[in-house]
Amino acid sequence: MTATRRAFSRRLAGLALALPLWLAGCASAPPAVDPAARAALAPTGTLRVALYPGSPSSLVVGRNGERAGVTYELGLLAGKRLAVPVQFVELARAAEVFEAVKAGRADLTFTNASEARMREADFTPALVRVESGYLVSAASGIGEMARIDQAGVRVGVAEGGSSHATLTRELKQARVVPLKSLDAAAQMLKSGELQAFASNKAILYELGDQVPGSAVLPGRWSFENISLAIPRGRPPAALEWTRSFAASLKGSPELQAMISRAGLRGTATD
Repeated sequence: MTATRRAFSRRLAGLALALPLWLAGCASAPPAVDPAARAALAPTGTLRVALYPGSPSSLVVGRNGERAGVTYELGLLAGKRLAVPVQFVELARAAEVFEAVKAGRADLTFTNASEARMREADFTPALVRVESGYLVSAASGIGEMARIDQAGVRVGVAEGGSSHATLTRELKQARVVPLKSLDAAAQMLKSGELQAFASNKAILYELGDQVPGSAVLPGRWSFENISLAIPRGRPPAALEWTRSFAASLKGSPELQAMISRAGLRGTATD
């Protein structure tokens, strides 16, 4: 385990003790919830929050089962403010999370608001902006983004995700390799089956901690605007409440604390 990974595990262990106290203390006097908003957002009586492991923007799990991640904490806080129980719908990758929300199998998530996704679900304005880039293995010999799009370079992406669609279109010589999990990406980078993996940098830094000698390349090929999303077609009160909830958190100390506890790196500053 790397020093970074050990430090992160210690932070997660501390979070297991601190998070209940934070939830009890934050928003101690939230506004009364409109019953119409509660029924629209959580029609089953439970707020179903979709997330996936391996990304600090969604869910990270420590060695002893401690949990953190911005989606995870936002889900807990949303449930508290709505005064409903929360059920976490844990899936393998981001594309599956979005499909669950799109199909109404989940009520809420925190994900990239791409143009394609915005046609299929309802989003709030972005709460976090994260750079998209590349993680390269030590054996690849690649030190800059300009060397990615070359013959013989294999670039892993999460199957069905934003990077899959974008880089299949943009990369002309490198081969895009869709993968079903981040664990598979780590193994293939170690074995030399991949020279690079593309995603948002929050995922890349987390993945890089598992691949000795790997590096996140300087620069970016895009951004991800990470926003709250709910199923399209819910009563208007659902989106109204979700947008108000997002607005109450944007730029707030509470949101910054979630980002810090999750260890989310790679956020854009411009």
